[in-house]
Formats: sequence, structure tokens, C-alpha cells
Amino acid sequence: MVILEVDNVVKSFGGLRALQDVSLSVAKGEIRAVIGPNGAGKSTFFNVMTGLLSPDSGNVVFNGERITGMPPHRIIRKGIGRSFQITNIFPRMSVFENVQVALFSHHGKNRNPLSLARKFREIGEEALSILEQVGLADKYDASASILSHGDQKRLEIAISLASRPALLLLDEPTAGMSRFESRETVALLQKISREQGLTLVFTEHDMDIVFGISERITVLQQGAVIADGTPAEIKANPQVRKAYLGEEITE
Repeated sequence: MVILEVDNVVKSFGGLRALQDVSLSVAKGEIRAVIGPNGAGKSTFFNVMTGLLSPDSGNVVFNGERITGMPPHRIIRKGIGRSFQITNIFPRMSVFENVQVALFSHHGKNRNPLSLARKFREIGEEALSILEQVGLADKYDASASILSHGDQKRLEIAISLASRPALLLLDEPTAGMSRFESRETVALLQKISREQGLTLVFTEHDMDIVFGISERITVLQQGAVIADGTPAEIKANPQVRKAYLGEEITE
């Protein structure tokens, strides 16, 4: 079953064409990497899929519904979560409060304040459950500002999970992490995907991570898809090797 279908998306900024007829098809439960050199268009692509940018042409379809041009808050409610290269949390709040606020936002979309008040305890328990999933339950009362960079990224993932997404888009999820933090985060993402049937699409510069967990890989260069296939197919693709100057794609 296809959960995400991107069809011939084009996006330009003035005379610069950032995306050139980009197409992508992602199956439900799949772990998909989108890679490419700096300036390849990866972040622009994610911004189009999540409504931060409207494409000049082309379509984005999620769960059979066209979401092209929808505002981000509506896309989130459809079931798409997103994390960013720069960590997006509330630093003055506790770890628990960060997730609690996200849950109130999610549960409150169709509820009145009185019914939310009645659910306060349930939402608290749900927040602790999500923190347990990402390994932060023991730091629930810590200020988000004092967390390590790796734990802040985990908290951002927890906030994304509070909207109960079917698809999670992760922009450089291990950026700035130590090797140990990266391994822990990758293991966490695999565990969440496996246990919840969550579809993951992520960008990443660490090729060990890309080839270690991806089921399929899409390669962008200068805003265009130059390859799409299994990790083995991507490793063997001469055009991909050329794009990376043979430095990162290894046997």
C-alpha cells in the first residue's frame, strides 16, 4: 500500500529551479532515505511535502488524498509529522511539558476546554508513555534547555509522535550528534517504525546510517532525482558515485 505519492513536483526561487519534476512513491511502513550533496534540494522537498512551501506544479498525495498546498497545521492533522535540522523544542519548559503541550494540541482539535480538562490525567499518562518510547522518561522533569543535543533531538521526535503520525519526515535526525548518540537514535527510529508501523522518510549525510537502515533510497542532485532503488542498487549506481565524487559511497 502506497502512503505517500509525489508526482512531478517543481519549485523555483526566482531563476533557480530548486526541484525539477521530482517524483517519489513510499510504501506504508517503509524506511526511506532521501540523500544528495549540499544544495541538492532535500530541505526544499521536505518543505513542499509538509506545506511550508507550495510547489509551482506537481502534486503531493498522502493516504490517497491530495494535500498539495495545504497549510502545515492541516497536513499535521492528516497524519504527517516532521522534525527539522535545527532542533525545534520549547527550551524553557520541562521535557514532560513539551510533550504534554503537543498532546493537548493534538487532542484539542475537536474538543472543548472542559472535555480536555477531564482528559488531563490521561494526557499526562500518554506523555509519559511517549517519553518512555524515546528513552527520556527518567528526564521528564528536567528543563529541555539542559538536555544534551542528542536528547533534544529525541525530545523533538517525541513531540512529533504526540500527533500520532502515520508518516514521519526527519531532516538530518543525527546532525551534530556523537557517534554513540547517532547509533542510539537510529536504533530508536527502527524500533518505533517496527512497533508502530510508522513510515519514515529521512535525509542524512552519514552514509553508514543511510545504508544501515534504509529499505529504499532516493538520490537528488541539483533538484532532480538521479536514482531510486534499494541500498545495493544505489551503491552500484555510477551516477550516484559521480555525484558523491566516490568519497562516501563505498562497497
